[in-house]
Amino acid sequence: MSDPEILPAAEAAIPAVPAPPPVPNSIFHTRCLGPNGIRAGWRTLIFLALVVAITLALAIPVVVIYLMRSASNPSPIKAGFSTLTPLGTAINDGSLLVVAAIAALIMTRIERRKFGQYGLPLRSAFGKDFWIGTLIGFTAITGCLLGISALHGFRVTGLAIHGSTRVSATAAWCAAFVLVGLAEEFSFRGYLQYTLTTGMGFWPSAILLSALFGLVHAANPGETKFGLVSVVLFGLLFCLFLERRGNLWWAVGFHAGWDWGQTFFYGVSDSGLAPYHNLFNSAFNGPVWLTGGSVGPEASIFTPITLVIVAVLFAFVYRENLYQAP
Repeated sequence: MSDPEILPAAEAAIPAVPAPPPVPNSIFHTRCLGPNGIRAGWRTLIFLALVVAITLALAIPVVVIYLMRSASNPSPIKAGFSTLTPLGTAINDGSLLVVAAIAALIMTRIERRKFGQYGLPLRSAFGKDFWIGTLIGFTAITGCLLGISALHGFRVTGLAIHGSTRVSATAAWCAAFVLVGLAEEFSFRGYLQYTLTTGMGFWPSAILLSALFGLVHAANPGETKFGLVSVVLFGLLFCLFLERRGNLWWAVGFHAGWDWGQTFFYGVSDSGLAPYHNLFNSAFNGPVWLTGGSVGPEASIFTPITLVIVAVLFAFVYRENLYQAP
């Protein structure tokens, strides 16, 4: 049996081995890496760089073809930037969706994450949330126009299209506005919202991206400051949908339903852009604060009122925050 009084003396006789000096972190590790891997700011810059590169890669062949056709046919090609058409809308927003999706897919390999974590899980695609959102979006624009109509500022004057055109136009605008909802929601509240949330929190990121959402819409002809305020409020509302439902499908549906009702069904301007092949003809009469002027109902005082009502009712029904970001 060992003597317990001898052990401390024996241990004291063993010389202590000095600990190795700490290895100083490189600038790359301290500034670029965090507890979740590459820091959110750098991931955002990489994503935006990919968006620019993919856009250029897709645009250069189009520009070359356009220049070749212009050389053989010097007659000017007029582009209608003040009118919304199903084909033009589908090409514009479809291209935006393709670019954002490819960039996000590349980031999934870099970050070792699943694409669905960025807001559009395929298992929920066009499910209940999408259809409820679509119905509420259409109901919301209808309520907004009813409010304007109650003050004698809006009225439907009659059908704008007839016969088989109604079927083809309905289908075309449905497809176009689903693309609009997917493209704009994923571009502003998909990968970027997820990544910035990991760095600065959900609502600071939501406010920043909603402001950017409004800034992008400032390029629309006929847009006004009050219309841009409504666009920012739309962005914040869509972020509320994302936070409570955990993905973008409710927001995609609402976005598509509102725009479809506004542009195609009621035939009113959307962010300053006039509709084409709309179902009904409509007329506005009254002050700009009521009708929205050149912007359309999105610049009417009734749009913020409608969005606040939707936000309150939605938050009452969906009380749990399901959005997850590390």
